[in-house]
Amino acid sequence: MNSKITLLHKSKKIHLNVKELSEFGKVTGLMFSKREKARALLFKFDKFTRLSIHSLFVFFEFLAIWTDDKGEILEIKKIKPFKFSVKPKKKFKNLIEVPFNKKYESVLRVLDES
Repeated sequence: MNSKITLLHKSKKIHLNVKELSEFGKVTGLMFSKREKARALLFKFDKFTRLSIHSLFVFFEFLAIWTDDKGEILEIKKIKPFKFSVKPKKKFKNLIEVPFNKKYESVLRVLDES
């Protein structure tokens, strides 16, 4: 399902079109996607968690953005391909994966400064 989300970052509002994932989609994420066709993905969780993610079979860098339930960014990390495990420092409610491609260039420029 496609949706538009608003992230709060350093007192700025960032609007982002994302694909909200089903339970099955949460398993695959960006795996096997092509960089320029990849879309920003939203992983929503029922309760706060500290689940780790990986980038196995993801052949390009992406930005992982962990947020609370109000869209406030808790942590941002640039994830390189084929990392076995990446875990945020704080519990989060949502995870957004934004591929480094032309479609998200302007958003990434703002967020990657962190």
